[in-house]
This record gives sequence, C-alpha cells and structure tokens, in this order.
Amino acid sequence: MTGFSASASVVPVLFQAACPECRARFELSAGALRLAIGASRRTTFYSFTCPECETAVRKPAGERIVELLTGGGVRTLRLHSTL
Repeated sequence: MTGFSASASVVPVLFQAACPECRARFELSAGALRLAIGASRRTTFYSFTCPECETAVRKPAGERIVELLTGGGVRTLRLHSTL
C-alpha cells in the first residue's frame, strides 16, 4: 500500500526578491509577502518590507506572479471598485 505519510514534513515556499532601494537580494517566506488584486494591472501588486533596510516595497504583479504567489500561500487581498 502506498500513500503519503501523515508525518511527512512540508518544505516552506521561499520567494526570491530584491529591494529597489538598497539593492539587496534575499528570500522571503509567503508570510512576509502580501498580494493585492485589483480590477486592472495598475491596481494588482505585491508588497513586502525589505529585511535589510526596512523599506516598504510595492511591485506590480502580472498574471504569472499572481499565480506563483497564490500557489505559494501568500495572503491575498481582493480590491473592489467603489463605482
């Protein structure tokens, strides 16, 4: 009989990122990132705080980035239009 073991460890997903301010490169866990999905490309972005210089970073997220981040467990906020 084959299957998955209940005691199998889950490897956390890490995302590579870079800070535009201090130019540091690092890896972030899903918990360190936030994804906001808006009605357009201009309102869809991900954000994080640089672990080196503590700058708040916000970068645009295209369809592929959205797929990768949501698949990796990043918390997502859906922005709604107020029209």
